[in-house]
Amino acid sequence: MTATLTFHPLGNADCTRFDLADGKKLLIDYADMKNRDDPWDRRIDLPAELKADLRAAKRNDYNVVCYTHLDDDHCRGSSEFFWFDHAAKYQSNDRVKIQELWVPAAAILEDGLDDCARVIRQEARHRLKKGLGIRVFSRPAKLKAWLEANGLTLESRAHLITDAGQFVPGFSLFGTERVQFFIHSPFGWRQNDNEVVDRNQDSVVFQATFLEGSRQTHALFMSDIDHESIEQIVKTSKRHKNEDRLLWDIFKVPHHCSYTAIGPEKGVDETKPTDEVKWLCETQGQERHTMMSTSKSMPIKGSDEDKDVQPPHRQASAYYKRVANAKDGQFKVTMDLPSAHKPKPTKIEITDRGARLLTVSATVGTASIVSTPARAG
Repeated sequence: MTATLTFHPLGNADCTRFDLADGKKLLIDYADMKNRDDPWDRRIDLPAELKADLRAAKRNDYNVVCYTHLDDDHCRGSSEFFWFDHAAKYQSNDRVKIQELWVPAAAILEDGLDDCARVIRQEARHRLKKGLGIRVFSRPAKLKAWLEANGLTLESRAHLITDAGQFVPGFSLFGTERVQFFIHSPFGWRQNDNEVVDRNQDSVVFQATFLEGSRQTHALFMSDIDHESIEQIVKTSKRHKNEDRLLWDIFKVPHHCSYTAIGPEKGVDETKPTDEVKWLCETQGQERHTMMSTSKSMPIKGSDEDKDVQPPHRQASAYYKRVANAKDGQFKVTMDLPSAHKPKPTKIEITDRGARLLTVSATVGTASIVSTPARAG
């Protein structure tokens, strides 16, 4: 089988499922945003959708669940959906189990959390103490102090920690899974410089590289970082001669299509990118790529939504669309596929000719190819 990525229509929120070539299932974020009391809410019933997929696969677990950070739009509803080892109240037969939990170090260290974010933090702490079923990204000084305060050493848990600039252990282009994950963020040094956790900028950013046949296909998942964090990633990658780790055929647009991921000023009709963002988008994006905005539909100029400070921003989408057009690519919005009236999950299939965007027909519910492979030859 070939790998697929499934993006779910959740408004300004994230949940992407990776189905790997060997049958492994990974979930990147989980945010159940649907208001079930509102008959007009077009956001998907995420737990129902995911459980249907698991039933079809005859399983009730994920190999990996990664929380890029613990904002509500990346973790809402997790305490109702998943089995958590640290407390019996989160354990029942209808809950979905997590073989390995991936979190940024900030998810271990942050205090004052509520609701699902707190539950995930407690689970991550529990697993890190046990030394099982956990992967933590970055090792700021505060993590060393936290471990020591809990009678542990950084050395005893080093095998569970992956820093920016490293690959995630257990995944290989030449294994049965045919994928590798390169971590770009968070930076341990950035967290050392800051007293307060900044969830967005301390979130997990990675490049997934898939191998199908002799073709490598790259996906960049940018979480909710802003242009300054992108600049740090680009400069660091160039300094270490890792420019190829920023190649992409699939680009998970940062922060629900916020202009802040492109530059400091929104602009009137198009956001102007910083030099580093321009290089990342315009040089590193491959021909016939796909940019996916996990967001609401773009606002119309002059509308009330257009005046909202929160994303998505049409000025940002204008820039991304221009980038896509220049490479014969496409910019897509999760809440618009296959139609804004009736959005459904969108799949990208990894083939031996590149990435192929599929959608489900809004009328008959069957999958159809809406793009040819990203790179032919």
